[in-house]
Amino acid sequence: MTARSQQLQTSSLYDMQGMLHNPSTAGANGYGMVGLTYRSQWSSLSGSPKTATAFGSFDLPAHKIGLGGYIYNDRTGATARTGLDLAFAKYIPMKDGARLSFGIDVRAQQFSIDREKLAQTLGSDPAIGSSDNKFNFDAGFGISYTSKKFQVGVSASQLIQSKLNYYNGSLTPAEEGRLYRHYYLHGLYHLNVDEVTVITPNFLMIYLPNAPMEFQGGVRVEHNQLFWWGVSYRARQSFSLSAGVTLSKKFVIGYSFDIYKTPVSVYDAGSNAHEVLLRYNFLK
Repeated sequence: MTARSQQLQTSSLYDMQGMLHNPSTAGANGYGMVGLTYRSQWSSLSGSPKTATAFGSFDLPAHKIGLGGYIYNDRTGATARTGLDLAFAKYIPMKDGARLSFGIDVRAQQFSIDREKLAQTLGSDPAIGSSDNKFNFDAGFGISYTSKKFQVGVSASQLIQSKLNYYNGSLTPAEEGRLYRHYYLHGLYHLNVDEVTVITPNFLMIYLPNAPMEFQGGVRVEHNQLFWWGVSYRARQSFSLSAGVTLSKKFVIGYSFDIYKTPVSVYDAGSNAHEVLLRYNFLK
């Protein structure tokens, strides 16, 4: 049996978290923001993935740069990843307030395994390794174009592909553990339906050589800069419903509920995902 998966976490509310997948979008909205998210997937299963993230993004127009970063803790069963990502973006002002941005990010992350949780079933399996923790650095790069109407960007994470070196067996190429490159393509468009309603279609594509390509697309509807709701679809995996409020144009409260259809559907084991977002915008 072969299992394939991605190594980096994603989010149903990814486009509301600054530079989660693309360092060049740091400060791209023209204002600063800070926030928190918590996501629980396949919530009815023991040891299911749980991810907590604190993020921030800031614009420095006097220097035409954006700064951002996030801290995360991602746990799945006996494994956990804790890390810090720092992003720097340099942008070129374009017509009508648009900007073309180039960004880099540096990530420091710790991988840990609770070997006691695995010992009963796996025994002395060499793939568990001889160490409980591994610390690695890696980097990423991205390009984006942001205007009042739309945003589109491409990026790559884990360019260095640092080795994990958990495995202590024969170390054949098929057994070697490392951080694999992830490639992203994302975009959104703001459509003003009337004076108080804005519809925002958005999409995200994720590709890496050792996992199926992931596509997530959806639409968000905002009313009077106060209440918003949305629907989205993650190919071959789940549907998502989301809603939230924006208080005084500064404080955002959001919630997303994912209904999985595979590999374990909500009808089989009550599996779903919950995600909560809190964000504060530093608007004048």
